[in-house]
Amino acid sequence: MGIDIPKRSYSGAIRTITVGKGEKSFAVGGETAYPFYTFEGEFPNAPRFGLNILDIEPEGWAESLLEVYGDVVKDPAAWAKKCVDDFGADIIQISLQGTDPNDKNLSAEHAVEVVKAVAAAIDVPLSVWGTANIEKDTEVLRAVAEAMDGKRLCIGPVQEANHRQIGAAALAYKHIAVASSPIDINLAKQLNVLLGNLGVTDENILIDPTVGGLGYGLEYSYSVMERARMAALSQQDDRLQFPLYCNLGVEVWKTKESKLPDHENNLGEAKPRGILMEAVTATSLLAAGGDIMIMRHPEAMKLAKQLSKEMLAS
Repeated sequence: MGIDIPKRSYSGAIRTITVGKGEKSFAVGGETAYPFYTFEGEFPNAPRFGLNILDIEPEGWAESLLEVYGDVVKDPAAWAKKCVDDFGADIIQISLQGTDPNDKNLSAEHAVEVVKAVAAAIDVPLSVWGTANIEKDTEVLRAVAEAMDGKRLCIGPVQEANHRQIGAAALAYKHIAVASSPIDINLAKQLNVLLGNLGVTDENILIDPTVGGLGYGLEYSYSVMERARMAALSQQDDRLQFPLYCNLGVEVWKTKESKLPDHENNLGEAKPRGILMEAVTATSLLAAGGDIMIMRHPEAMKLAKQLSKEMLAS
């Protein structure tokens, strides 16, 4: 005797957003049920996985990260190309760490030069990520948006305090605004409303809910993302019906546990520890509804991508 699994219907759906331009562009979103509930709804677009590079040579990174990339970390364009050609990244995120006023405080001109070089070296979508410093990001991301007119970059983080300036630049130069709010469903919704009022169309918004790494606020991130999906699908909240962009790699690899040497504090070997910390974080965020996963270690990305594929096939 077969089992008739109880099913529910959903009144809402996640918008489909096209990321990038050209042959390697891709669509995310389109879900009509809760994450991986393939027996209840449609999942026309699988989650996508990207790798995170920097505009400057990284300092203080875990050895297991540095060894997998080698000398290419000294050249952002070569680094990006390796992520695509060798590791199969669907999207590259370049974090403009060098422009941080608390770091090297490099200029907007530096950012434009590096972003142009990276964009020329790859054929997959590109995301450009600022430092979360309101004033500097406003200057730098507006310059990058203008210089890359029509390239349909993902530009972030777009925060409430600078949404007018960066949102207007994304609108004018045909990019996607990644709306970033601090792990709060109401603030996420409010920022999407503000961007819409500014004129940014629904086809050009992604939600960055801000995520935490394993052991560092992951459960709170999960809860907020879950609530956003519930409101989008079950309550028809159209200001939350956007794909979720999860910038998780930086959160995992900045933790002390990812950098401790082998067997420190009975935590086992350093390399698999960091990889599994990132893979478990990605797994959790996928289960909460993540659509774009920005990671740092290609082995962790490979594990999360395989899990996603198998879940959607089941």
